[in-house]
Parts: sequence; C-alpha cells; structure tokens
Amino acid sequence: MRTTIFTTLTAALVALVAAPVAVHASPHHHDSIRYASIKSCEGRGDETRPCGGWRLVMHSGKKMTLADAQGVALDEKGKSTRHFPAAIAVSGNGQRVAYFTKTGRLAVRTLGGGVKLLAKDALPRVGQNEVTLVLSDDGGRLAAIFSDEKSHATRLFDTATGDRLGTVPADLVVQGFSGDGDEVLATLDAGETVTDLLAYSDAGEQLLRATPPQVVAVNGPQALAADGRTVANIVQGNKPELVLYDLESDQVTDRKKIKLPAGDLDMIDWTGDTQVTLHLVRHLSNSTRMTVVQIDTGTGAVKVRDRYTVLKDTFVFAACGG
Repeated sequence: MRTTIFTTLTAALVALVAAPVAVHASPHHHDSIRYASIKSCEGRGDETRPCGGWRLVMHSGKKMTLADAQGVALDEKGKSTRHFPAAIAVSGNGQRVAYFTKTGRLAVRTLGGGVKLLAKDALPRVGQNEVTLVLSDDGGRLAAIFSDEKSHATRLFDTATGDRLGTVPADLVVQGFSGDGDEVLATLDAGETVTDLLAYSDAGEQLLRATPPQVVAVNGPQALAADGRTVANIVQGNKPELVLYDLESDQVTDRKKIKLPAGDLDMIDWTGDTQVTLHLVRHLSNSTRMTVVQIDTGTGAVKVRDRYTVLKDTFVFAACGG
C-alpha cells in the first residue's frame, strides 16, 4: 500500500501547473508531482526525526513546500508528536495531493486549481500519523484509513465536493482504489492462514468476495482493475510473474513471466484497461532509488516510465501511484 515518504507561497504551487487532471491519459508528459518528501533532522544521539514542511518534487525537477500543510504530525489532542510526519498522499497522475492543513483540516489540492477543505468533522479525533491517506489514480476519490487503538471504519470521500460517500468495515485492510476509482479493494484475515479479497463500491457496498489461491494471497500488494473484478499482483523473485485473478469467478485467468528492473515492489496500480504500473524501490546505503515501469497485461511487455533518486535528506516520502 501506499506509504513509504520551500518556503514558497502557496500561490506559487497553484500557478506552477495549469494542466488539467486526466484519467489514464499519461498525465506525466505534463509537469506533475513525482513524490512528496519531508526532511530528516538529527535529534538526540543517533535519533532522526522529521522536520520542516512537506516538499513536492516535480517531474521537471522543481521543488517547493506545501506552505499550508502540516509537516510534523499532531496527536489527537493537537500537540506535536515530534517524531512522526503528518499523513499525505499523491494521486496516481501526480495532479492532486491530500494532506492536513496547519489548522487541522483535511485538504485536497489540485495543481493548476484550488484547494478543497473537507469538513472539520470529516475524520474521527485521531493523531495525524495514525491516518493513511490514499487517492485514486485521478484524485477524484480519497480514502482515510485509521491505525489507532480504536476501531474506525475506513472513510471514502469525493474530493470535488468533500462529501463522504461511504465506509469500509474496520476489520478490512484497504489496498487501494480500482483503476477508475469507483471501487476499492480490501483484504480480510479470515484465520488459519486464509486471506480473503473483497471489492467495495465507493458508497461502501460489498460487491464481491473470494478466497484467492496462495499465489495471489501471499504476494501483495494487489490492485483492482476498472472492471471491479480483475485483480493484478506480482510474484517477485528470480522468475517474476504477473498474475491476473478474477474475483467473480474465483479463477486465476493469466500468468505471465516478466522481466523487471531491480527493486522491491512498493506500489501496483491499474493505469489502463491493459496496463499495470509498478513502483520498484531500492534502499541503498546512501540513497533511495525508484523505478516506475508499465506492464502490458496482454503481452507481458515491460517499459520503464521513470527513474529517480529521492532527496538525500528525506525522512520519509510518498510517491505518486500510477
């Protein structure tokens, strides 16, 4: 799933890109967000902690701070956690970013557009580091997933209106949105080493549930296609494979051997009817490197879309998805 992550004015961010949001239309040929990063600072002893604000690193190489974003997380009482960054997410097309503002509101910013503030009570009272934010590929949908000690259902929002659309039960682990953002894929620990996969509508209605074979269940993360039933996952190792599984028929429908660059699978997303995009990360001794590849699900052909090295002073970063 998605987690592993300037002093300019907010207006500079708004003016930077005038490209419209596109779905599955290779938005990365316009300038867009590659990833968000927060700086690492030395604490006591060998301790490091996040400091400063969230920085957006663009495909053009430009960098800027989200001036209105909370950098270091506040706890449920509004006090600084000091050691944790506040939640942030970048949409798959790199055109939208979700974050907490310095006033504590959940916000979604569109490049070349404005900022949508969600309601003050959009989320339960939890620490800003106890929330995982996930945007759909086009940024039209937002999921807020909670990891505090209380049991909170995942909340799904329309980012254009700020309205809450539905919820996903708290005992499910949301993997992400489908290719078109209309559904979410979730997993459930069914006990005795059994993992179920479930598809929910963005309104919170359970659509499909199945118990996939081990080649799917143990090789996460998984991604759901726009059809709401086809799941893709990657078997890594010496002989990597792309596996397609149908939730409705409970059948593995295709397995293709593929050649992948070095790196551990960080994210998988459907970015077209026959295209899956992977983010492969390498944590080296002095750098973190990301390779983004596109796989043709029909032929198994692999194409490198992007390569970059994360800023060396990064504490954590959040990459765009698809």
